[in-house]
Formats: sequence, C-alpha cells, structure tokens
Amino acid sequence: MDNAELVQQLQQWANDILVWVGFGTIVGLLAKAIMPGRDPGGAVATLLMGIGGTIIGCGTLSFFYHGQRVTPISPLGLAVATAGAFVLLLFYKILGGYWFVEGDALPPRRVRRAQPRRRRRREPEYVLDD
Repeated sequence: MDNAELVQQLQQWANDILVWVGFGTIVGLLAKAIMPGRDPGGAVATLLMGIGGTIIGCGTLSFFYHGQRVTPISPLGLAVATAGAFVLLLFYKILGGYWFVEGDALPPRRVRRAQPRRRRRREPEYVLDD
C-alpha cells in the first residue's frame, strides 16, 4: 500500500465518522421527538444515543443484507437508525425507573418552580368632603 492509498483510506474513514456523528445527532433528535414524555439527558446524551442507535439499526440491517454496505444516509438506513435509537431510549427509560418503580420506593416528586408574586395595584382612595 503506497502513501496515496493510505491518505485516501484515512479520508474515507474521516468522512464515514463525520457522517455517522451527523446522522447520529439527527437520529437521536428524531427518537426523542417520537418518544412521549420528558426525556433524560442533554445534548451529549442525545448524540451518543443517536450514534448507538445508528450502529444498532444499521448493523442489524447489514446482518440481514449480506455483503451490502449500509449507511444512515439512505431513507432505509435513517429509518432503522431512528428505530435503534428509539429502542435505546426506551430501554434507558425502563431501566432508569422513569415508568416503573421497584419495591416500596416512592416515585420522585416533581419540583415546581416558585412563581414570582405579583403585587396587586391598589386603587387610589378618594375622600369626598361634604
């Protein structure tokens, strides 16, 4: 393998990594949009969940399509990647105790933010002299 082939292969790997990160972000956002209720995690968790879902979904699809390269760029790849991220988010919610509580533990209480008190304006009092 000469130097030009090595550079070309490194460029292909860098391109593939950037595509998977980009589509992983989109897939993570799609999975969070589909899942009802509040979703745990921030931007990094969404990105990692999307990349993991892309690997799971596209990996499963490539298992059944022997010898074909599956990428999340195709509509089918995007659909199975979103399904994979949705499954990851579902398992995360189930195992994290968002829907089921084990034992006698009480579910976590929701914290309400204190609302600022609004002062009522007092109407000016008028005194009438007779």
